Amino acid sequence: MNADVSRPHPAGREENSLLLPFAERDLPAGRHQFHKERLMARINEDLRTADATTTAVPARTAGYRNPFLRRAILVPAAGFALAGALAVGFLSYGERGAPDGRGSTVATGPVLTTRIGSADAKGAPQLLDRISLAASSSSASGTGVRPDQFIYIGTRTATTYVKTVGGKASLVSEEPHMRHQWNSPDGTRGWLIEPGNTGPEGITLEGLDETGRTPTANLNAPSHNYLASLPTDPDALLQRIHQETRGRGNSPEQQAFTTIGDLLRGSHPPAALTAALYKAAAKIPGVVTVDDAVDAAGRHGVAVARLDEPSGVREEWIFDRRTLAFLGERTVQVRGESGEQGLIKPGTVVSTSAVLTRAVVDRMKEVPAAAG
Repeated sequence: MNADVSRPHPAGREENSLLLPFAERDLPAGRHQFHKERLMARINEDLRTADATTTAVPARTAGYRNPFLRRAILVPAAGFALAGALAVGFLSYGERGAPDGRGSTVATGPVLTTRIGSADAKGAPQLLDRISLAASSSSASGTGVRPDQFIYIGTRTATTYVKTVGGKASLVSEEPHMRHQWNSPDGTRGWLIEPGNTGPEGITLEGLDETGRTPTANLNAPSHNYLASLPTDPDALLQRIHQETRGRGNSPEQQAFTTIGDLLRGSHPPAALTAALYKAAAKIPGVVTVDDAVDAAGRHGVAVARLDEPSGVREEWIFDRRTLAFLGERTVQVRGESGEQGLIKPGTVVSTSAVLTRAVVDRMKEVPAAAG
């Protein structure tokens, strides 16, 4: 996988100066419910309102989504009354030139919409083959990670959701914001900082699942070590994905495509596995190319996509046209209407992300030099 698709620099050496100035704070045992699967849009809405009369209709209805990338983290709504504290907490990071700092050119809406690019059903296998070759030859992959190190992924992300207050529904697009996540190779230690979904200090990703057991790594919540154990033969890999995700999503094909997309965006696997994921995706029926797509950082690229027929949502993986590096992912309503009162029209960007930094660091909450 590409380690910082925008600026390939190694992690910084000056560890103390690169640490976010937040005190580590664990959660009570009862709060370790983030392992439960929740729809991303519902999470965002629940965290943005304390009004008991307010309900949210999930904007994304394209089936099951891997929870390890956006764990359902529930924090008291009163904690988010300190919006100013969140802004101050990330000010130093923004001033260092982070993607959510000053000078951003990404439009935030009231509702983020896009031109629906032209889909080509014939070009996907050839494009994915080229992308696979580029990935296999990339030196920026998650290899050689020591047990005492951490995988850092910095992602710019935003979603669109339906908000209902007093019986009146409206469509809301949140502003793109940074999501900082750290995970140990074995998956037993981790930390997440995301404005709007966690407090300024962030939240631990350690602890027991809802059954009181230590979570076991799987495709829905993979550790780096787990990914390294997956087969790199595309047929065997696709078979493994179908087996582990059986019964999820609107169809086996769409769920396999979604699972691969989640791994591409939210993990840091070795180059051989990354190449195999692209080759496996080429074997999924219904995969197309899209001539133009834009990630959450405003970068244009060519996309590999698949339409989820029941929901009318198309999931797009976006790649740099020249280097074929993975830039990000977005989901777009391209057919029909969804959401309460059909507020989500064709052209609505339901979710968008941009992977800006992917690196191996020595300490939890260490921000790589390439990120700032």
